[in-house]
Amino acid sequence: MDVNARIAQRVRALRDERSLSLEALAERSGVSRSNISLIERGQSSPTAVVLDKLSAALGVTLASLFEDAPPDTAAPSPLARVTQQPIWKDPSSGYLRRNLSPPVGSPLQLVEVRFPAGQRVAYESASRDADIHQQVWLLEGVMELTVGESHWRLAAGDCLAMRLDRPIVFRNPTRKPARYLVALVTLPPMFPRRKE
Repeated sequence: MDVNARIAQRVRALRDERSLSLEALAERSGVSRSNISLIERGQSSPTAVVLDKLSAALGVTLASLFEDAPPDTAAPSPLARVTQQPIWKDPSSGYLRRNLSPPVGSPLQLVEVRFPAGQRVAYESASRDADIHQQVWLLEGVMELTVGESHWRLAAGDCLAMRLDRPIVFRNPTRKPARYLVALVTLPPMFPRRKE
């Protein structure tokens, strides 16, 4: 399935599951109604920033927007072969993301990112209904991450843990691409949020 068609299907399904109109999702996300409509029809290539706003408003991770819809009959396979892992390119920064995890409904999601030299992506969504934790493990290159007011420079092998509850900026300050693994966990609502 084409990645834009997959995103279209997931955004529409998640919006329907939450009984949100286009207007309500637009208000919650800060993304225009017409843009959401184009995304749901597969007629738009949304940026990572737009998808992050939509995922925050829908209470899911950005990685969730790239998953296949759950099958009607058979249980999903616990294996995600490399040929089945969706790859998406951010039209703004050119970064490539590959969803590694199989669609088994696990609270853990793994994503591989290849981030071009000299690029920057700023996720402004701070408020989320879900309690989502993320770790970034840098495999190659150098990345600078700003989480809220805190700033880190990561070298190959470094791993940074954070909650997705404040703005995050990813920046590759070098002339070489970087590659990193993102591990995301969405805690069920029964666990109380920790105060930090």
